[in-house]
Amino acid sequence: MTSTTASRPVEAMPAHGSNLSLGSLLRRPEAGAFLGLLAVLIFFAAFGGLTFLKPAGMSSWLNVAANLGIIAIPVGLLMIAGELDISVGAMVPFGAMTVAVISGHYGMSIWLGIAVTMAFGVTVGLINGYMVIRTAVPSLIVTLGSLFAVQGIVLGLTVLITKSTSVALTVEGPAKVIFGDFLFGGQLQVMVIWWLVLTAAYVFFIHFSPKGNWIFAMGGDKVSARNAGIPTDRMTILLFVLSSTSAAFVGMCQAILYNSAQVAGGQSFIFNSIISVVVGGVLLTGGFGSVVGIFFGTITFAIVNQGIYYTDFDRNWSALIIGVLLLLAVLMNNTFRKMALSATTKKKGA
Repeated sequence: MTSTTASRPVEAMPAHGSNLSLGSLLRRPEAGAFLGLLAVLIFFAAFGGLTFLKPAGMSSWLNVAANLGIIAIPVGLLMIAGELDISVGAMVPFGAMTVAVISGHYGMSIWLGIAVTMAFGVTVGLINGYMVIRTAVPSLIVTLGSLFAVQGIVLGLTVLITKSTSVALTVEGPAKVIFGDFLFGGQLQVMVIWWLVLTAAYVFFIHFSPKGNWIFAMGGDKVSARNAGIPTDRMTILLFVLSSTSAAFVGMCQAILYNSAQVAGGQSFIFNSIISVVVGGVLLTGGFGSVVGIFFGTITFAIVNQGIYYTDFDRNWSALIIGVLLLLAVLMNNTFRKMALSATTKKKGA
């Protein structure tokens, strides 16, 4: 029974170069996510016209997708490995306030602020990962504690140091261009470039390097993965570091982009990232998913979140419409996945 569970994630990820039949394509985790994305595009094209596909409209949901996607992918990788990190909701304002206090309030070098912010992100990730592997406490509870602890630290220290809950920050030069500027006439954030580059790096690491299979094996059966020689503890810590550092990075970039940081905010990233990951085809039970699927799921969520403003629907019903569309996207994803896996089982049994 254990070996069957552990082998399932590997079977769900067809090897590159295999027969590209319709069945093999549908078995891939990103298949349902892509179909859900198409359904959402058709919906808003029908009810809102193609305005949201014009440059101004695309920039609105691409900016949302970029900020969310940088966090969603490492959160998704943790979920594939059978873990969860909800402390990202506190790491976003933590990253924003750290760089703002150092480089805004104290007027120190922006590069020092960036370095300290990233260092703190790594530290929180190390603490989360170490607590998970050294205790029997589920990662949900560990990161819930981290969420409140980091929130308390950010609020307490910010008020103590600045006597305020918001800090102004002015950044110029290369740091502004690299981390917090607008491109193409002031519509597209530079975060979109970061998102695409990081997504490509994650795709290579997860789907084209041997270490990528370790994460799927951990989600299938962590004990069997450890017995097979996979460094599960080290990989778990690495994934938590990626998650917390990515969230701190997004908060830092937002502070540089908008020239200010606030203690409040970031809570929406918890649920929005999980929604994007699930819409992207990742199972909550772990062991199944793909970076490309999370990429599609993030775009789907961003389009649904922003596309409602391009329709004539009453804004009072926007939350209901967003919830229904996302639920339908998830159901479509699960339906195609179950149909594909069922077809594979029948084919093997024939």
